[in-house]
Amino acid sequence: MNQANNPISRLAVNFPELLERVENDRELLCDLIGIFREEFPRLQQSLQGAVAREDMKQVEVTGHSLKGMLFNLCVTRAGRAASRLEQMGRERERSGLREALAAFEHEVAGLVPELDAYMAEVRQ
Repeated sequence: MNQANNPISRLAVNFPELLERVENDRELLCDLIGIFREEFPRLQQSLQGAVAREDMKQVEVTGHSLKGMLFNLCVTRAGRAASRLEQMGRERERSGLREALAAFEHEVAGLVPELDAYMAEVRQ
């Protein structure tokens, strides 16, 4: 089966690793996902504003926060994209900043519904 037809390859979250990380504690997992769902939109909006203003310090700080949240939830590709934004902010690298934001947003597109669907499964 090629990757385009394999639904597992399109998942942003490594759910087996995430379950292992929380030692199969499904209640803790749901709590972590709930916290992410509350904080993520605010941080994403902050990042978008920082990029629009080219506020590199804010790009660094918000990128760092997003990186931690995403890696904690085993969302590796988006975590790497947030890490890239953090690095660009730290190095005051404005060239390619909007493209890096677009790459990040591509990686997180559909993440919340994916987490919601997984949380519904876990709670059954």
